Amino acid sequence: MSSKSPAPTMSTTPRIAIVGAGPGGLVCARVLQQHGVPVTVFERENDPHSRSQGGTLDIHEETGQVALRAAGLFDRFLALSRPEGQQWRLYDRHAALIRHDRAGEGDLSRPEIDRGRLRALLLDSLAPGTVRWGHRVSAVTPLPDGTARLHHHDHTTEDFDLVIGADGAWSRVRPALSDAQPSYAGITMVELRFDDVDHRHPGIARLVGAGTMSAKAGRRSLVLQRNSNGHVRGYVIFRGPQDWHAGLDLADADAVRTRLLAQYQGWDESLLDILRDNEGAFVNRPMFVLPVPHTWQRVPGITLLGDAAHLMPPVGVGANLALLDGAELAQAVIGHPTLDQALDAYESVMLPRAAENAETAQQMLTRLMPDTDSDVAAFPDTQWPSDAHPVHAQ
Repeated sequence: MSSKSPAPTMSTTPRIAIVGAGPGGLVCARVLQQHGVPVTVFERENDPHSRSQGGTLDIHEETGQVALRAAGLFDRFLALSRPEGQQWRLYDRHAALIRHDRAGEGDLSRPEIDRGRLRALLLDSLAPGTVRWGHRVSAVTPLPDGTARLHHHDHTTEDFDLVIGADGAWSRVRPALSDAQPSYAGITMVELRFDDVDHRHPGIARLVGAGTMSAKAGRRSLVLQRNSNGHVRGYVIFRGPQDWHAGLDLADADAVRTRLLAQYQGWDESLLDILRDNEGAFVNRPMFVLPVPHTWQRVPGITLLGDAAHLMPPVGVGANLALLDGAELAQAVIGHPTLDQALDAYESVMLPRAAENAETAQQMLTRLMPDTDSDVAAFPDTQWPSDAHPVHAQ
């Protein structure tokens, strides 16, 4: 609900903070700066290279690409993207190719880009000093005058006219708006990787091709995604308890491999090589989701975007919605005389869109990962509509 105190207007240059330097937060900052609105981004990571940024993203023309156009970055994105990465192969557990989708010549509907490259593109587009690295936010509290107080991990505070929570699944901003917490979706992904795949792992290279492959049977699947520079990320995906690794040291790659191979007994040897030949450690990634719909009563001076607002199964939608959220929120701030009006406009569109997409993502995940152990010998096209690509870890 709107504050009774005078809301900050664009003529007073609002103080805006974005918590989280992911794609959604960064594109929001970029669009604001393009229109002369100053913004500060707080990021808990110490620098842009402190950790791997994850795998590859397919950027959709109706969502993510709209945001990049609004940010004036679409041409630079195209120069970095891989349209050939739209290719997708589906296998059964015997390594028989069931379906092979190829992008047509000139098809730019969903080109792939490494998540790290996209983040670097967005970071490079911001004014120097926009991102304050190594700044962990512990909480946000609304103030009586309609502003918000940012609480830093070092116990210092700063007040802003608008705080935007772009800080992902375990958002520290969300509790100011909602009591909702992510819950385990019943599915776990175990990440693995291959480097210089065309020379060191030619069998893996043949399976994945230029884009993504998925092999599945019942409640288990194996996914490979080609990234840039000969790098491939893989995901072992299965329904099961969150503590599937009980009694294991997840840092013991050989022990994890043995446990996973036991789950995939009877699969083709070429597919089992995904588990046998990976380089480095296995990374456990249980899948979490927010309730659907996830909504809140309007709170002046605070809002959310991306996973902080609508964490959903990773089927290729989440990052695209985060980008669109960020661009539309910035445009709402620019296009309305007060922040209250801007947030009303933004949330009235974002929340129902998020609920619709989250429902669709859950339905898609159920089709991709049914709660059954039966071995499906064939995958009719009716089970695999054109938008039901395999789990797209983001």
